[in-house]
Amino acid sequence: MVGKILLVLVCLSAAVSACGVPGQVEAETSITALPEAEFTVDIGGSEGPSMEFSSFEDSVPGQPENSKPDKEIVYKIVDTGQGKCYDDLNQIVCPGVTEAYYGQDAQYSGGQPAYLDGGDGTVTDKVTGLMWAGSPDLNGDSLVDVNDKLSYQEAVDMAGSFSLGGYDDWHLPSIKELYSLINFNGLDPSGLDGTEASSLVPFIAAIFEFGYGDTSAGERLIDAQFATSTIYTSTTMGGNETMFGVNFADGRIKGYPVGETPGGMGEKLFYVLYVRGNPDYGINNFVDNQDGTLSDIATGLTWTQSDSGQALDWESSLAYCAQLEAGGYGDWRLPDVKELQSIVDYSRSPDAAGSAAIDPLFSTSVITNEAGQTDYPSYWSSTTHVNSRNGAYAAYISFGRSMGYMHGSWMDVHGAGAQRSDPKSGDPGGYPAGHGPQGDAVRIYNYARCVRGGAERVQGEIPGEVELIQSADVEIARSGSTQGLPSGEGLPQEAVQACSGLYEGGDCQFTAPHGSVSGICLPVGTQTACVPENRLGQPGSSP
Repeated sequence: MVGKILLVLVCLSAAVSACGVPGQVEAETSITALPEAEFTVDIGGSEGPSMEFSSFEDSVPGQPENSKPDKEIVYKIVDTGQGKCYDDLNQIVCPGVTEAYYGQDAQYSGGQPAYLDGGDGTVTDKVTGLMWAGSPDLNGDSLVDVNDKLSYQEAVDMAGSFSLGGYDDWHLPSIKELYSLINFNGLDPSGLDGTEASSLVPFIAAIFEFGYGDTSAGERLIDAQFATSTIYTSTTMGGNETMFGVNFADGRIKGYPVGETPGGMGEKLFYVLYVRGNPDYGINNFVDNQDGTLSDIATGLTWTQSDSGQALDWESSLAYCAQLEAGGYGDWRLPDVKELQSIVDYSRSPDAAGSAAIDPLFSTSVITNEAGQTDYPSYWSSTTHVNSRNGAYAAYISFGRSMGYMHGSWMDVHGAGAQRSDPKSGDPGGYPAGHGPQGDAVRIYNYARCVRGGAERVQGEIPGEVELIQSADVEIARSGSTQGLPSGEGLPQEAVQACSGLYEGGDCQFTAPHGSVSGICLPVGTQTACVPENRLGQPGSSP
C-alpha cells in the first residue's frame, strides 16, 4: 500500500503496553494490506484483538469523540464549512443556548473537508472516500471556460471513455455525490453587475479548479452549473425532461432541461467533474426506532419521523428544534443543508409517486402550493446562504414541487429535491409573481424536521474551514483559525487592502517587495489581512 496511512488506535479493555497501561505484555503489531486501500491491524498475535479499517482513515475529522466510527457508516456527510453566525440580516456573535438564533449551522462541527491531491489530476475526499477529477478542464487547454462544457448526453457518453490517474472506471456523479463537495464559505454573486470574478468566492474547495460562467461567450457569471446523472422523475417548466445539477457559483441545486432549452436556445451545457469509488455513497438505510424517530444507519444521523406540522420562519425553526423533546432525547437541532439534502429520495416526487421526495417511513405534512395543487413543504436548514451584501437568506430543500411563475402561471420549475434560498423573515405576499428569471416562489415560511447526532456542538470560538492538501511531497493545512498570529499592529497595508471587499477564507494576492504573494484572508487582530500560505500555522507569523 503506497502513501501515508493514519492509524487511530483506541485503548479498550484489552489494552496493550503501547497504550501506556502497566502490567500488560508488549504486543506484536502487523498490518496486512487488502484491496481498495483496506487493511487489518493485528495486535498481540493470534490471541490479540484484530481491527479492520477501510479507506484512508477510520476517524473522520471533526467527528464527536462520543460517536465511535462504524464501518456501516458509508454515507458520511461532509460539513458545510460555515463558521459564522447570522441573524435575519447580518453576521452576529454566535448566540447562547437561551438566545435567539441559537442552533444554527456554525454552532455545530461535523466531518471537516479533507482532500488528498493525488498529483495526477485526481482529488480524493478523505471523508466520503470518493475520488474526483480535480478539474472540469476537459479539453486540456489549462482554461475552464465554455469550451469545456458538455450537454447532458455528452457528459453521460464521455464517462465511458474517460481515463485519469490510471483509472478508467469513472462515472457521472449522482446529485448526492456531487453535492458532497459544496462548501458554504462561498458567496452568492446573484444580482451583481459586471463580468469580473476575481473577488468572488465559489461554493467549492480551492483544491478543485473552477470557472464561473464564460462572460466572453455571452454567459452570466453564475452559469457554472455542473451536471449529474440524477434525472427528475417528473418534468419542469411545462414538460421538460430535467436533470438535477449543482451550481458552485451561487450555491444551489436546481433542475435543468436535458434537451432543447425553452425558446429554441439549443441544449443547456454544463461543467463536469467525473467521480469514482464508494458505490454506497448516497444510499440511505433508514430504521424505524418505534419512538417517533428514524435512524439512518448509512449516515449515523437520527431524524424526527414527523415534521413541525406548521410553517415557520427561520428563527422559529431553529427554536423549534432546539427546544424539542422526542424519542427520549432533548439534543435535537435544525439540520445543516447537507444533512437535510441527504434524506431526499430522488426516486420520488409528487407527480411520479404521489408523495414528497422522501422515504415513506417519514411522516410529511401536506400543503396547497401556489398553483392550488396538493403538495408537500420545503424544509429550512440551519445554513445561511450568504451573498455579497448580507446574510438575510437561508438555504432550504424542496421536498415537494419547486414552484415558479412563468408564462402567466405557476408551475414546477426546479423539481422536488431542489436546494434554494429565500429571506429568513418578511412577507411572502410581497412577491406575487415570484423572483428571478424563473419567477421562483419566495418561501419565507417553511417547515422544520429535526436531527441529532453526527455533529458536535462547538464550544467557544467557531473553527474555520480546514482543507488538507496532500501529495507525495507536500502537505499543506489551510485553516480559518488564526491562533498564534500577532495582534495586527504593523501589518503591511498591501496585505490588508488585498482583502478589502472579500470575506474571511477567500483567496487573495498582493505585491510585496520580493514579488507577488498569494494567501488567504484571515482575521489578524482587529483587521482582516492576506496571510501568505507559506506562513499559515506558524506561531507569531504575519503577512
